[in-house]
Amino acid sequence: MNKIRNAETLTGSGDVESRRLVLEIADRTLTRLDGYVRIRSIMRLEGDVLHVGTKCWDLTKKRNIYLFGAGKACNHMAMAVDHVLGDRLTRGIAIVKIHEETDRFQKTEVYVGGHPLPNEEGYRASREILKVVEQASADDLFIAVISGGSSALMSCPREGITLQDEIDATDVLLKSGAGIYEINAVRRHVSALNGGMLAQRIRERGAELIGIGISDAVGTPATGDIAQPYKAYKSTPIGPDATTLDDARATIVNFALEDKLPRSIVQYLASVGEEGETPKAFPDNTYFLLNTLPDSCLYARQACEELGVPALIVSSFLEGESRDAGTFMASMAREIQAYGNPVRPPCVLLSSGEVTTQILDNAAIKGHGGPGQEMAVGFAIAAAKAPGACLLSIDSEGTDGTTRVAGGITDSKSFAAARAKGINLYQSLREHSTFEALDAIDSAIFTGNTGTNLCDLNILYVPALEGR
Repeated sequence: MNKIRNAETLTGSGDVESRRLVLEIADRTLTRLDGYVRIRSIMRLEGDVLHVGTKCWDLTKKRNIYLFGAGKACNHMAMAVDHVLGDRLTRGIAIVKIHEETDRFQKTEVYVGGHPLPNEEGYRASREILKVVEQASADDLFIAVISGGSSALMSCPREGITLQDEIDATDVLLKSGAGIYEINAVRRHVSALNGGMLAQRIRERGAELIGIGISDAVGTPATGDIAQPYKAYKSTPIGPDATTLDDARATIVNFALEDKLPRSIVQYLASVGEEGETPKAFPDNTYFLLNTLPDSCLYARQACEELGVPALIVSSFLEGESRDAGTFMASMAREIQAYGNPVRPPCVLLSSGEVTTQILDNAAIKGHGGPGQEMAVGFAIAAAKAPGACLLSIDSEGTDGTTRVAGGITDSKSFAAARAKGINLYQSLREHSTFEALDAIDSAIFTGNTGTNLCDLNILYVPALEGR
């Protein structure tokens, strides 16, 4: 397989044929979503003219060409631009989550930022980006490639808020049970770069910006022709921000965070006026959108069609507690096998979105894991009553939660396999040690950086019961 590196291990036990099918669907989907391939399909350099989709730029009219990138898919996205421009690129700065040995850049500096929590290297890279922008003029061209994760990786808090404050706030927000919109409302309004602030700084210098993004926002429609400039681009460091100061303040109230967040952040958000609001429009910028959250389900369905398996997209809006989502998937498998609702087996159910894991007390944490792994374990507990059923749940960018694995794959035999090794899956959920549990039963999926970032991808295969 192109993307799933430990497929042989994953298919060495359990419901083997079910696992093979689910992994093949996932691998084909991730291959199609790769940001390097997507950008190279719309970007080329012909002499002095840069073509991006249906638009072109005469580079003889540009003094400098800068590349900025941040996000969990930034490796492949930034490489694509770097390879197209070659020596025409003045300087590139890319902030990635994991620097892979296979990453090859010509004129781009790579920084390994922190995710899900910001770190010092991401902060240093962000300060370098600010220095470049501050020296820019109207003759300069900026190309920015952004994917999910940029809020943490491109960490640059406003004056009066420290990096440690931002780290602590991110940790509190991620464990609060708040959705990503609420979390971002706070993070963007305390940042000097996120929430469109980078684009605003570039605009203030009179320079031109081409933004190329992957959107992992729940609710963004599927992409159409990616060669056409995208008019409704939002959020991230380079686009208009849909969240408001009032949203940030409401998050603090609704999730009882006033005494948990750093005082500097609570006080800033409580006292700042309209000057602290993020920008809401950039009509002069040119944006291209490579992929959105529904695309993963659409491509997975196409893979199912190629493999001759009926597939149904259940939702690209899946949110909520991860372990509960896994239990629900197991109940769907049982319904399908027993009564043929909402589709007759054999079939595949596809979903995407962003489930979360609420952690009320850090003292409960005894291991490692992430929402995808907790969803897979939640499924495993209930799936023993659905013979042959198999669920893959991954974070599509390749790292789930606090681990270096993409997520997990479990089936109707996983609960018994864990018990045979003395592993209590209920306990692994309580102690948030699902990685250790899945790894012990050869069910933790390793991809490395995939080149995309569309939050969760869940693939459930339900075979027909024997004799039915």
